[in-house]
This record gives sequence, structure tokens and C-alpha cells, in this order.
Amino acid sequence: MARVAIVTGGTRGIGRAICERLKADGFTVVANYAGNDAAANQLKADTDVACYKWDVGDHEATLDGCTRVAREVGPIDVVVNNAGITRDGTLHRMSYDDWHEVMRINLGGCFNMAKACFPGMRERGWGRIVNIGSINGQAGQYGQVNYAAAKSGIHGFTKALAQEGAKFGVTVNAIAPGYIDTDMVAAVPLPVLEKIVAKIPVGRLGHASEIARGVAFLCSEDAGFVTGSTMSINGGQHMY
Repeated sequence: MARVAIVTGGTRGIGRAICERLKADGFTVVANYAGNDAAANQLKADTDVACYKWDVGDHEATLDGCTRVAREVGPIDVVVNNAGITRDGTLHRMSYDDWHEVMRINLGGCFNMAKACFPGMRERGWGRIVNIGSINGQAGQYGQVNYAAAKSGIHGFTKALAQEGAKFGVTVNAIAPGYIDTDMVAAVPLPVLEKIVAKIPVGRLGHASEIARGVAFLCSEDAGFVTGSTMSINGGQHMY
């Protein structure tokens, strides 16, 4: 029986690419999303991936949603925490709501999904959790104290939870993408985007499929000895 994988923020961009790759690798894939019904319907029509709608930043909604997925699809063996938002601005101009909403969804969503799925993984003796961080959580970024803090928190969350899961056959890893050719990056003004690309040693933006390949490895049987790690996929833009 195929293992069940759930990808949060799974209907567009990097999330969709991850869904497509995991499905190709033989997983039964479920995409979670928060609001874009059109994208969810398109993903389902194109790939037959089941889509479940809830806000991962809502603790009770996440517990209920994962319970429904387990009941209707099967026990969740793989969680990819990809859901995230931006509310950019300098600290001087950033509201508390801008701060809180990014932390609630980007970092809180990882906690909520783990609370929902980690116990079952422990009991079954196998699981994979992959958290999508960011180069901006590693290096910081002007005008993103909320986003950078949340993504940096994801990297710490990953290392701590990996220590809890290791003896139960549950690995917890992160991927820190650089700048990828998604709708979010496409919205960046062209002069700014050109400056970003100029700082990437390989000379281009990354592709969502390249992030998906990294996720696929970390979700595989071959990655059983990899836990607590962060895989940086950024074209050499940030190395440490």
C-alpha cells in the first residue's frame, strides 16, 4: 500500500511541484491549501491529487483536517510543511498583525502539522517530515524581519524535533530554497529581480522542480540516515 504524503500549500508553485514529484514516486498525495479554490481544482483535474482546505495556522482546524485525511485517505506518513505567506515591510512600518500572521502560518503551521501527525508516525515506526525554510531565514533579508524570523525558527524546530523522532524511525529535515521562479518571485519588480539574479553564482533563478527533487529524496527510504539537516538549494547564493 502506498504511503500517504500531505503537502501544505500544495496547490501552486513549489507546493504543486512537490505534489507532482511525490505522486510520480508512488506516494498517495494530498494537497492542503487555505484559499485558492481555482488552483486546487486545477491541480485535482491535472493530477487527481486530493485537495483539502484549511488554514494550517489554525491549530484545531489542522488537527481536524489531518484526522479527516487519515480517515478518508489513510494514515499520514509524510508531511511537507510548505505553506507560507509574506507581509513585508521594515520594522518601522510593520504592524503587529503583519508580524503575527507570518509567524502564525509559516512557523505555527509546522507545529500544528507535527502535533497532528507526529504521534502516529512514532507509533508506526516510520515517518518523514520536511519543512520548507528559506535562504532568508539563513541570511536575513531587509524588510522581512517577520518572514526571516519564522523561517529561521523552522530550521531550529527541525533540529529539535529530529532528536525526538530519530529513535522512532521518524526523520525531520528542512530545505532552504533560494530564489525560485514562482509567482511570489515574479511579483518582484524587474530591476530588483535583476539585482537578485546577479548575486546568484549559477546565474539564474531556481526551478520549483529542483526543490521538489530535494524533498523527494528526503521523503524516500534512501534518506533514513539523514535527519536534523537543512539542504540549501540556492544556486550558491548563500553558503555556510
